[in-house]
Amino acid sequence: MPGRVHLETVEPGIARITLDQPERLNAISQAMWDRLGEILRALDADEDLRCVILTGAGPRAFSVGADITEFEAIRSTVEKARAYAKRTHAALGALRAIRHPVVAAIEGLCVGGGLELACNADLRICGASSRFGIPIKRLGLVVAYGELAPLIQLVGKSNALRILLEGDLLGSEEALRIGLVNRVVADGAVMEEALATARRIAEGAPLVARWHKKFVNRLMDPRPLSPEEEAESYLCFGTDDFREGTRAFLEKRKPVFVGR
Repeated sequence: MPGRVHLETVEPGIARITLDQPERLNAISQAMWDRLGEILRALDADEDLRCVILTGAGPRAFSVGADITEFEAIRSTVEKARAYAKRTHAALGALRAIRHPVVAAIEGLCVGGGLELACNADLRICGASSRFGIPIKRLGLVVAYGELAPLIQLVGKSNALRILLEGDLLGSEEALRIGLVNRVVADGAVMEEALATARRIAEGAPLVARWHKKFVNRLMDPRPLSPEEEAESYLCFGTDDFREGTRAFLEKRKPVFVGR
């Protein structure tokens, strides 16, 4: 059975996307890249959504990246590789662009394009035995500019070059130390922790979560902020959620946010 990408609603406001090709360590076929992009673009438009969890099927791997069995057909020449990259970059771009926070729940291997996916999530939670890397020096491949930027933003130039030039796999504690992941939990507890994280995100004001994600990503761009961008920082004060949040605080109750 070819690999698939599943979408499910875990509970109100929380969606889960699962890369499903466990027999191939959740290697991502071209069709899976296309489907992932479609799902992310659809979720971006969902006003009721609060958080997305991205994971892989089974305990052995989050994903080992591109499905090498397809290379001869779709990446064996410069022209084919450019066409392939256009499709994979569309999926990665959709992951970067989605308004809602994304939590990557990582069990097992997270390498190659799988690590590139994880780097484009907003938070990363992994198991104690998870391993990370981009060992493509053995394949004669390079990581394109657009794929490199999120890795460098997370771990810095020196650590990014170490990952690419040495090609070794990093353990979970090393990944935590260099900022590649946010949290390490016991194997088997990754999804439980990812759900707990998603619930903490979902209980907050959704407009605020979206604005904070947007603002943090914008500040990674060195261009000066425009007056319009500066002004957007204060739009929250005109929302129903701001009024609800302040009333709930004064009344010592839990706020009920509606995303307006």
